[in-house]
Parts: sequence; structure tokens; C-alpha cells
Amino acid sequence: MATMLLKSFRSNLVNFRAYQFALITTCLVLLTAKSKKTLAKPGVKNVVLVEGVRTPFLQSGTTGLLHRTGFPKEAVDYIVYGTVIQEVKTSNVAREAALGAGFSDRTPAHTVTMACISSNQAMTTAVGLIAAGQCDAVVAGGVEFMSDVPIRHSRKMRKTMLSLNKAKTLGARLSLLGSIRLAHLSPELPAVAEFSTAETMGHSADRLAAAFGVSRQEQDEFALRSHTLAKKAQDEGLLSDIVGFKVPGKDIVSKDNGIRPSTMEQMAKLKPAFVKPHGTVTAANSSYLTDGASAVLIMSEEKALAMGYKPKAYLRDFVYVSQDPKDQLLLGPTYATPKVLERSGLTLADIDVFEFHEAFAGQILANLKAMESDWFAQNCMGRKAKVGAPPLDKFNMWGGSLSLGHPFAATGCRLVTTVAHRLKKEGGQYGLVAACAAGGQGHAMVIEAYPQ
Repeated sequence: MATMLLKSFRSNLVNFRAYQFALITTCLVLLTAKSKKTLAKPGVKNVVLVEGVRTPFLQSGTTGLLHRTGFPKEAVDYIVYGTVIQEVKTSNVAREAALGAGFSDRTPAHTVTMACISSNQAMTTAVGLIAAGQCDAVVAGGVEFMSDVPIRHSRKMRKTMLSLNKAKTLGARLSLLGSIRLAHLSPELPAVAEFSTAETMGHSADRLAAAFGVSRQEQDEFALRSHTLAKKAQDEGLLSDIVGFKVPGKDIVSKDNGIRPSTMEQMAKLKPAFVKPHGTVTAANSSYLTDGASAVLIMSEEKALAMGYKPKAYLRDFVYVSQDPKDQLLLGPTYATPKVLERSGLTLADIDVFEFHEAFAGQILANLKAMESDWFAQNCMGRKAKVGAPPLDKFNMWGGSLSLGHPFAATGCRLVTTVAHRLKKEGGQYGLVAACAAGGQGHAMVIEAYPQ
């Protein structure tokens, strides 16, 4: 159903921003059941997911990303994109990429950032614009290119360079140049660490796993499950949201390249990655740095049907939560799930499909244990009783971030699109997406299958 109107990037775009533009424009595409109650609300517009696509998710440092794509430009009222690792030259990457892809300069676009739930924020921003009557069709998505992140000069070197730019005389410039020491040349490398606590996310995940008694074996078993299910879904052609593309000078990239089922014996050989020597989080049971982009076309149901499109799903209630970024950094799903269920008037048993972001196997298992704990609900969440953990036979059945990869700002759209596709294939009516994010934040959304 999608029409591709091609818009080329120059073939020699090899810098960071060009690749990031290519990731986004790859996804600016058209894009172009059980009998249960519907969650439609009187007087509230139905907002629907019409289409969702993504590039293959690639381990950073492997294949670069470049593609050509387009969209019936007159159908798009607004574009909103998420990104985490930003380039200062193009801080509003949504706008720059939209222009680069040939969209009208009259189509507004802005960029959001909310760590690992950046594209979740992009999607709910789109929902808000449509529900408020401001727009009928919005492209939302996220992009991350971890293979070429901006690396800064040290603070001392930056200060010296700025002073050089302001120096009025040759003597002043020579004096500043003479003040440069070897230590000035040491770069500042980006790190997946909390600004407020200076703790890396992996270290926090290790502590969280220990606090909830999640063993190394449990984590490895869950990671192996993720890779095994992802490989099965890939082999069966279920990952149909992927848009393949030809990288200049390279082969066509058409599938995720981080899906690698191993064995428990091989995984047990890996050393702890963060808390050494006794930690339980390793490279095998963690999500890996990933390049990728995703996009969804979100419309009012009325407009979608008028244009002849069959929606995939309704986007229903959603919530955002935040909690202590030190000891509860990765517990967003635990806090968000009961809140979004209450907003929707549903129970855990009503949900047919669950898709949770897998930052670390230990993080997922700690959340599942927290959700099953009356003590945690009463003492940490101020609730009377636990919400309960999702049954594993409904949970991340096509793999997750541990296996498919996790381009920080792109994962949210993948989760939502996967729920829509699983609901259709499995005959379910309700799906639930949940994710944690840096800063101790989280998101959850209820998705309803579109009547077939």
C-alpha cells in the first residue's frame, strides 16, 4: 500500500549527520479478534497507527546506513523525531532530515529527546497533535547512529580554542597556543552514564539484579530466549517492518545483524562487564550499541479511512513515570504498567500481547519480580497490591532489544509496530508497550487491534 517517492542523498555523505539523515529518511515512508469492549471514548478522536517501518537494526561499527525514500508529502501535517546522541550542528535533526528527504519547507518538524523512550515521546506528541485537532497525519520516529557519535575536545581545550577565536593580536594567539598541554588533547568520550549519579546504566542494572535476587543463570537464560525467539521470527518472515536498502559500495542490508543465539555454556564463559569481578551483567545478557531508525505514520481514523488506508491499530491510553534515578533507574515498566491499565479500565489479564524494552536481561527480570511483589507495591509504589507480571507466553515473543538491538531513540516505534503486527497474527485485541529510560523514567501505552 505504500508508495515510494524517491529522494536521493549525495553518495559521498559519510559523516555522522549524513548517516543520521539517511537513517531517518529511510523511514519516512508511507508509511506513504477476540470479542472485548473497545476503548473508544465519546467525544475523543480515534488515533490510529497506519503503518510502521524501520531500518535493519545493526550492531554499531558494522554496516553503515544509507537509503533513499519518500512520502506523499501533501499528506503529512507534521514530523516529530526522537534522538539521543545529538549533533550540535543539526540539533533539530527532524527538520533537517525532512528537508533533505524532499518534504515541503512548509511542513513543520521538531526533535524530542527522552533517552530510550524518545520515539515513544515522538509518537505521543503526534497523538496529542491529532487529538487536539491540530493535525490529521503525523510522521513520528527515532534515529540513532552509534557508529559515529560526536566526540568532544576536553573542556580546557575547548576554552582555549574559543579564546583563540577572540584573540585580537598575534601575540595573544601565540600565548594561547603555548599554553596548550598534552592533557588538553585528551578527548571526552560519550558514556551511557547518569549525569545525576555518574553511574553507568550497566552498573545500575547489575545492582538492580542483585537487589531482586536475579542470578547470572536467569539472566543468561532470558537473553538466550530473546535471541532464540528473534531468530525464529526472522526466519519465519515476521519482522516485516524492516525496509531493506542498498549502501553505496556495499551489499543490500535487509535484516538485523545482532541476532545470534548462543549456548548457556558459551555465555557462562563471559566475564562481568560492569561490576567486577562478581557482577552478573555481561555483554551476552545486555543490549548492544546499535545503529538504526524507525518511523510510524499516525493519523486520525477519519482521515485515514477517507484516504483509503486500513489502519493497523488504535493508539489508546499512555502514561509517563519517573522515579529515583539511583536505585530505581530501570524500573519504569513496573511503575508505568499499573497506571496505564487503570487509565484504560483494563487488568493485566485483558492484555493479549506484551512488548517490553529489554535494556538488560537483569533489568527485565527485576521488573517482573517487582511487579509480582506485594511488598514492593505497598512500600515503594504506595499501592495496595501488586499488579502481577506478564505471562511469558505473551511476552516479547518475537525477540526484544537484547537480540534485535537498541538504537536508543528508535526502539519505541519498533515496540508499537510489533504489538500491532502480533495482535493481528495472534488474534488478540489489546497490547501493552512498556520501557525504561535514563533518568529513572518510563513509559507505557495500550494499543488496540484494528477490526479486521
